Amino acid sequence: MNEMDKILNTLKDVIGIQSEYVILIIISIVAIVVIKFINKIINRFYKAGSHTGRDVFKFSQRCNLITNIVLIFVIFVIWEGHLDNVVTIISFISAGATIALREVILNLFAGIYIKVTKPFVVEDRIEVGDIKGDVVLITAMSFKVLELGDRVNGEQSNGIIVNIPNSQIFSNSLKNYTTAFKYIWTEMKVNVDMDADINAHKKKLYEIVNNNTVIKSIPKKMDKAIDAASSNYRIYYNNLKPIIYTEYVDNHIEFTVRFLVHPKKERNVLDDLWISIINSAQKGEIKLYKKA
Repeated sequence: MNEMDKILNTLKDVIGIQSEYVILIIISIVAIVVIKFINKIINRFYKAGSHTGRDVFKFSQRCNLITNIVLIFVIFVIWEGHLDNVVTIISFISAGATIALREVILNLFAGIYIKVTKPFVVEDRIEVGDIKGDVVLITAMSFKVLELGDRVNGEQSNGIIVNIPNSQIFSNSLKNYTTAFKYIWTEMKVNVDMDADINAHKKKLYEIVNNNTVIKSIPKKMDKAIDAASSNYRIYYNNLKPIIYTEYVDNHIEFTVRFLVHPKKERNVLDDLWISIINSAQKGEIKLYKKA
């Protein structure tokens, strides 16, 4: 009996697995290590070239996907003649382990669903359950989002990365803020005195909103985006330009300014609009309401 046989017999006695399965496990581990090492080398060579960070990230994601497919194929080939026995062994796993395995399988299938149907992609702004953020990474088991603050805080990143199991897209509603087109409707309230000239004030507000460089470029982009999305979604808008609604509220006039904006630029646009409105108020062009 050679040294290898002794080692295999020792492992068999310790872990209670037949020597042929020990060999298959060792071969599988070696195959995984080699394939992962090759993947790492390829990514390192690509990263060393003159590529942008975004190109490197996309290449790494594609390379990792191909690596996982190759791994599955190689493991299948290695264990092909013993699949029946493996299934028999799995059938005797305890109830707790079975539940854990179920979650792993569900996450894997959800990962395939995400890759194929693309309900969201990297850089999309999404909301799953009570978590809202920008997608920064999608893997076979989970996806990561850079969490955002609430609307009171301008929906800006709080620097926290949240790891969400892929299966959550089956058990929670998914909101995608950029799936069909990259713009959303947002509103801001501007309150003015009861004796203010409504027409003059609305004219001034329209002037301020339409002079914003971000807002005035969106209708043309939105037309193209709707045309592109119309083959997949029943979406249409009668008006894509900013509009101002008037309402009487608590002894003052309330203007609701509604306009399209990119979700990631919303706070900057609102900041710019408010600066212009305040400057106009200081010049006496707008009579902002002051509570008594």
